[in-house]
Amino acid sequence: MLGMRKGKVDALLGIVFGDEGKGKIVDYFTPKYDIVARFAGGPNAGHTIMFGGRKFVLRSIPSGILGEAGLNIIGNGCVIAPDLFMAEAKELEDAGYDVRGRLHISKRAHLILPTHRVLDRAYEQAKGKRRVGTTGKGIGPTYSDKASRTGLRMGDALVGFQEKYARLKARHEQILRDLHYTDYDIAEEERQWMKGLEYMLSLDITDTEIEINKALREGKNVLAEGAQGTMLDIDHGTYPYVSSSSTVCGGVCTGLGVAPSSIGEVFGIFKAYSTRVGSGPFPVELTDETGDLIRKTGSEYGAVTGRNRRCGWIDLVALKYAIMVNGVTQLVMMKSDVLDSFETIKACVAYEKDGVRTEDMPFDTEGWHAVYKDIPGWLTDLSRATSEGELPAAFEAYISFLEKELETPITIISVGPDRAQTIVR
Repeated sequence: MLGMRKGKVDALLGIVFGDEGKGKIVDYFTPKYDIVARFAGGPNAGHTIMFGGRKFVLRSIPSGILGEAGLNIIGNGCVIAPDLFMAEAKELEDAGYDVRGRLHISKRAHLILPTHRVLDRAYEQAKGKRRVGTTGKGIGPTYSDKASRTGLRMGDALVGFQEKYARLKARHEQILRDLHYTDYDIAEEERQWMKGLEYMLSLDITDTEIEINKALREGKNVLAEGAQGTMLDIDHGTYPYVSSSSTVCGGVCTGLGVAPSSIGEVFGIFKAYSTRVGSGPFPVELTDETGDLIRKTGSEYGAVTGRNRRCGWIDLVALKYAIMVNGVTQLVMMKSDVLDSFETIKACVAYEKDGVRTEDMPFDTEGWHAVYKDIPGWLTDLSRATSEGELPAAFEAYISFLEKELETPITIISVGPDRAQTIVR
């Protein structure tokens, strides 16, 4: 693995559709960093970490909270639901982790109101067959309010909050009436939300962009923890089937308040195959027994929603595009062991539609079909490997093929869910 530079922000980004296992790698990296910071997304992004026989699913809190990072930050680019946040934080506290002393929240991070979640459901219903397949957590409507300059930020909760809250809630209720979506009751949800906000106000609500830049001037290292993946980015993803935030490397700058010159290494994390949750085009999707086997072997079910993930072979068209727009310097390949039982593995090297073939990501991937290259499988239990020297030759050939195609080194390989099942090349 390439060396880190002091006083830089290294980014760990999902570079396809998310759900790659970022939490595990952030946790693995944490001892090397002074600060771990989330820069985008909300409680729809579940980062699962397993070690010592225990499983943690983090939604809003940076994965560095489970490691040795001195400070964890929820940046201004994030959106937060106080009730869900409180439940997550208290679960960590009950497990013995210091949340209060090691977590700072940006005053500029936007708040997800209970009515945002109702709006999420209403908007999805109104779209009918064109629904995006959101998690219903209110993420999109919250970012919409942010863009329309009507949202509430964490700093708003410090002074005169109730009036601001009532004004935004009334606006949402009018929209819901206009949509003829009035059959809902958020009274209990709202009570829990207010309790969650009170809990959050007992934590450190700070100008996190100032803190991070001060730390960088002091030569400290920051790890920016991504959410979702590049193909769900609001600008560069498979629009409109995307998330509502900037999930790419540029989002690190806007979501934490750091300059582009502060970015150091960009780690792009991907699986040895492909998955997608929700609606939208997915050229490599396998709707047969092979797809079912990958899903079952890889436990491909959403960490937050429990939904089945759509599964397929690795997509080099999407990966090349993501590496380009993010400036990826190192690749991290996850769930390599899931493909252990396949005699032949396929890799999508191009898309084809109406007799046209392309290796570049098209504006609209609807209707495109994958063109595959066959690669021999390794038929070996990778989960037992503890070093690069123990990896079978056929697997090393797969790695070499990917590195040649992607023109980027694969420096870390995960061969299982536990911390220890991580190989550095």
